[in-house]
Amino acid sequence: MHDDVMPSELVITIDGPAGTGKSTVAYRLAQCLGLEYLDTGSMYRAAALIAIRHQLDPADGGVLATAVAKEAIRFDWSASPPSILLDGENVSERLREMDVSAMVSEVARQPAVRVVLVEQQRSIAAEHPRLVTEGRDQGSVVFPDAKVRFFLHADPAVRAQRRVDQLAAKGSDVDLEVVIADIEQRDHLDSTRSDGPLIRPQGAIDLDTSNMSIDEVVDAMVTRVTRAVADSGDA
Repeated sequence: MHDDVMPSELVITIDGPAGTGKSTVAYRLAQCLGLEYLDTGSMYRAAALIAIRHQLDPADGGVLATAVAKEAIRFDWSASPPSILLDGENVSERLREMDVSAMVSEVARQPAVRVVLVEQQRSIAAEHPRLVTEGRDQGSVVFPDAKVRFFLHADPAVRAQRRVDQLAAKGSDVDLEVVIADIEQRDHLDSTRSDGPLIRPQGAIDLDTSNMSIDEVVDAMVTRVTRAVADSGDA
């Protein structure tokens, strides 16, 4: 829709905790602006799946980082949204299951794993310079100089219900209280880890999505991005 006014190089970051709608709105925003989309959380989920499949201790960052670097986390950019591949296998659906969710924050706490994945994320941006990237540290650590950085948040109960609805739509029956507990635990782990903690990046645009529809969030983002590009004179 706005592809004709977007510059040839533009990285937009979207950070925030689980269940704020980051993945959905990032993909929709990328579509609206004619950019590509990177779900970095799925890369940490893929690392957790590697730990599960190889029976590795998720707290042993050095061993897991070696396995992650060796296993080759890749994206199929021909798919929309891009599929995530482990040694060529599409694991996109598998990564949303609860055993992976329960492990991903511990995996993401490991500095050695983060070094490997941050390097991969920067390499992806070098190859795909018109990019909407979302996660927990995109605007704070990975791309602190991104032209537009957003921080999404929402009430934990709202976020948990969204995750339950998402899983139910895929045929998985999970208990709301279990999901709330999982989200609150992940919030604590993500915000208190020493390396790349979940924070609101200084200067990021803050959006509380608790009472906003996906369309409302995307519309607000498109407005802010278009304004930022126009103000910078890059359009």
